[in-house]
Amino acid sequence: MEGIFTAWGRILAGRAPNLSVEITRKCPLTCPGCYAFTDDHIGPGESHRQLSDFKGAELVDEHKPIHVSIVGGEPLVRYRELNEVLPWLAGQGIHTQLVISAARPIPEEWSGLRRLQVVVSIDGLQPEHDAWRTPATYDRILKHIVGHEITVHCTITRQQVQRDGYLEEFLQIWSANPAIKQLYLSLYTPQIGEMSEECLTVADCDRVVEQLLYYRAQFPKLARAMPEELISVYAEPPESPDDCVFAKITTCFSADLEKQVTPCQLGGNTDCSRCGCIASAGLKAVGRHRLPMGIEVGKVFDGSSWVGARVRQVTETVGGR
Repeated sequence: MEGIFTAWGRILAGRAPNLSVEITRKCPLTCPGCYAFTDDHIGPGESHRQLSDFKGAELVDEHKPIHVSIVGGEPLVRYRELNEVLPWLAGQGIHTQLVISAARPIPEEWSGLRRLQVVVSIDGLQPEHDAWRTPATYDRILKHIVGHEITVHCTITRQQVQRDGYLEEFLQIWSANPAIKQLYLSLYTPQIGEMSEECLTVADCDRVVEQLLYYRAQFPKLARAMPEELISVYAEPPESPDDCVFAKITTCFSADLEKQVTPCQLGGNTDCSRCGCIASAGLKAVGRHRLPMGIEVGKVFDGSSWVGARVRQVTETVGGR
């Protein structure tokens, strides 16, 4: 509850409470469909590959976030800097989510850090995952997560939906692993006009929602991370960035810490009408929650955002004089 009020205060002050940082453009993987390496990720004709990595350990400055997401590229490429940054963030009371492939060992000392959530991206069952994400193979992941408390994240694609029992088998394998605390499942989010093999149809999305609601009862590690309200949002994605709470409260920077990624961390020309981002769905589900007086949290957020925008406008005007 304290975190909610802190975030509310940031919004009223005209600040985004969340910060997402692509700590590096370097990655040993060449995954099909990776949003970070699309040609327009950071703007028309501007690719993630064109940037130079920011050198140094300072990731949080005037933004003063309460939550930081560190993504890539592959953040473990810069594990030496993260050995300094992650304890500092924890000491500042900042909650940090680190998204990695686990292609290389995860430093032992990270397992004891408070407020750190390590998320390992796993793209389906071993045959498909290993083909997509070598060298971050199942064998390496299973070896490198030992001794840690991990959140598994999988992005569901059309190929997975078309095979009966695929998601259930995936959930069985990773729920049984003692290093796994919880399971996140997103839906593949395409770029506008994209018609790749990974793209889900409306019928596919409806089927996934039905399956996930059913599997919650069988897999506590899924139920822990994905409430029914969150899963239901996948059938009703935001119409635009203006309808996405996550996009509105998260400031996203690319690897040079200067280029901003918009409209959200997916960047490029993201098709919001087919969004399957778990962060977006989770915050929309929170927005639907009604306070004791009957008002939706989302309505309070919209009003607070309006106030915050005016505060920021006044601050920038005064500061520019």
